[in-house]
Amino acid sequence: MTPTLGAVTAGRIEGYDGPARLAPSRVVRRPSGHEPAGDMPPAGLRSEVLEAGRRAGLAAVGVAPVEVFESTRRILHRRKAQGHHGGMQFTYRNPERSTDPGRILPGAAALVVGALDYARATASEPVPGRPVARVARYASDDVYGALRSALGAAARVLADHGYRTVVVADDNALVDREAARRAGLGYYGKNSNLLLENSGSWVVLGSVVTDAALPPTGERVPDGCGPCRRCLDGCPTGAIVAAGVVDARRCLAWLLQATGDFPMEFREALGDRLYGCDDCQEVCPPNRRMPEAAEVGEQASVDVLDLLGAADEELMERHGRWYIPARDPRYLRRNALVVLGNIADGSDPEVVGTLRRYQRHPDRMLARHATWAAQRLGLEPEIATVPAAAPAASPGGDPGDGPGDGPAGDS
Repeated sequence: MTPTLGAVTAGRIEGYDGPARLAPSRVVRRPSGHEPAGDMPPAGLRSEVLEAGRRAGLAAVGVAPVEVFESTRRILHRRKAQGHHGGMQFTYRNPERSTDPGRILPGAAALVVGALDYARATASEPVPGRPVARVARYASDDVYGALRSALGAAARVLADHGYRTVVVADDNALVDREAARRAGLGYYGKNSNLLLENSGSWVVLGSVVTDAALPPTGERVPDGCGPCRRCLDGCPTGAIVAAGVVDARRCLAWLLQATGDFPMEFREALGDRLYGCDDCQEVCPPNRRMPEAAEVGEQASVDVLDLLGAADEELMERHGRWYIPARDPRYLRRNALVVLGNIADGSDPEVVGTLRRYQRHPDRMLARHATWAAQRLGLEPEIATVPAAAPAASPGGDPGDGPGDGPAGDS
C-alpha cells in the first residue's frame, strides 16, 4: 500500500502545522471495509513489524503503549513558564496535544518507535581562501526522509494485516524522545538528547501510531551519564543550564532558526556555524566511542560568499528542507553574514565587496548584520548612515524590519 501525503501549497503543508520544510506525517489508510485480520498473535505481529523496520535501516526499534506522557507535559509547561523555550513552538505549541499520542489516531493502541542513525564524517577541508560555514550533521542530508521511509516499511506490515497507522517524525504532534524512551530505545543525556546504547545520540526519532494492540518491548533503559558533565561544560554559550535542561534563548541551534536579529552577545560564539550546532553531542563520551562514519553529508558545509550571492529561489531549492522562519531566505543570509564576520579575511576584495553591498541592502536587518561583520573584520565604516540595532528575536516575528517594514511572521 502506498502512503498518502498531504498537499503542499504556497510553502505550507495542508493538514500540517509543523515546520514547513518537511513532509507531513504519512497516513497509511486501511482499505474501506477491511477490518484487522487477527490472523497473527500480537507478539508475532510485533516481531514482524520490528524486523521490517530493522531491514529498512532503523538502528533501533521498539514498541511503547499509547498513554499520556504526564511527566513530559508537566516539564513542557514548566519550561515554557520559565521562558526556556525561547519562543520556540513545535511541541511547546500545544503540550496537551504533543504528549497525548491518542490524539493522533482515534483508537490508537501502540507506538512503534524507530531511531535512524545519521552519524556523518567531519566535513572535508574547504577550498583555500574561501569562507566556508558548517552545517549540523543531521541537516547535512535528508535524514528525516530516510526515517519516514523506514517507518513506512513497518507501517505497511501493519496495514497489510488490516490495521490503521500514522507515521509521525519531526512533527509537533508528538514528543518523539519521550516515545523512544518509553519504548526502551535509550535514556536522556544531560544535553536532553536521547542516547542509544549502540548509536549514542547521532539518531533521529519517529513513530508509527497504530490501532494494533502490540505488546510493549523491554524495560526502560537506566541513566548512563553518571557524574559526567562534558556537554554542560562544552556548550559554547552555556545553554545547558542544568542536567537535561536547555535554555533555548542561549542555544545556537535554536537562535539560528529564530526570527529577528541574531543576539549580539552570541555572535562571536557562533563561529562558523550556519545551521545547527553539534558541540554538546561531539563531546559526549558515548558518541566519541562510536567509529568515525565514512560518509560526509551532502550539505556538510556551505560556501558563504556563494550563499550571499544567490537568489531567493536558488537558496530555497538548496536548503528548503531546513527550518527557515517564514520560509524567508533572509534568515540564511543573516546567519551567513555573522559567519562571514567571524571567519573571513577582511583584506579579500570579494569579502569586502559583499559586505559593502549588504550594508546598503534595503533589508535593514541584513544591513545591520553586514555592518557588524565589517566592523569585526576591521573594515573602515562607510560614510552612509548605518541602521540602528533593532530588538532581538521575538516569537511573533520581526519588529517591522524587512524591506517593506511589514512583519515577517512565523512559520
